[in-house]
Amino acid sequence: MFKKIIQRVDRVFIVVEDWSLMLSVCIALIVAMANVLLRKLTHDVNLFWSDEVVRKTIYFSTYVGCIVAVRSRSLIRIDALPQMVPGLKRYLTLFAHLATLVFSAAVAYLGWTMTVMMYEDEYALTASLRIPEWIFYAVLPMMGVMMFFRTLLVMVEDWKEGAVN
Repeated sequence: MFKKIIQRVDRVFIVVEDWSLMLSVCIALIVAMANVLLRKLTHDVNLFWSDEVVRKTIYFSTYVGCIVAVRSRSLIRIDALPQMVPGLKRYLTLFAHLATLVFSAAVAYLGWTMTVMMYEDEYALTASLRIPEWIFYAVLPMMGVMMFFRTLLVMVEDWKEGAVN
């Protein structure tokens, strides 16, 4: 029962991560290309809001990319030391996972605090599109929570495979 729940959560996370990354990159690409084409072809038409949209989608892609990096085990970690001293691998892997858990918990907590602060400030709007900033800050606590759970899933996989034992 527990294993099926873990597998479902993992599948949901994979779908959310992959699709949100694909959609955000497509949005940034389409908006940037449209702005460049309009500028070059018309010499006077410009999408004044395109830079803001591209910037926000890059931020979003970076945050979701952190979750994907945990899934694919691509986070920065100590790599040379376990190769020189193989006995340290399990301890360094455990240390890396624990550091990721602390980081993701901090991002979730601080992201929530900043989201609430932006929500309470009625004047916190984006410069061009006048969208409330809290919507963009809300990505941080979601990313922190998803990264925390994704790290736990990776730790369980490592434990079952014997990488941490």
